[in-house]
Amino acid sequence: MTVNQFVRVFAGSFVLISLALGVEGSPLFVSSKFLWFTAFVGANLLQSGFTRFCPLEIVLRRCGVKDGGACN
Repeated sequence: MTVNQFVRVFAGSFVLISLALGVEGSPLFVSSKFLWFTAFVGANLLQSGFTRFCPLEIVLRRCGVKDGGACN
């Protein structure tokens, strides 16, 4: 997997997990405050789309994950 794929998988997973923990109708509901985490992930994705700064990308590159060239 490439850095871009990891970022998408992490973001999608965190959004789904935080929604499962934050929506009252969910069987995994803990607290509606988890919805703030969903908003944080969305805001980070939005700003990284404009600024091309993503902390997760930096961490993944330092861990040796390869960059993807063109879309596969």
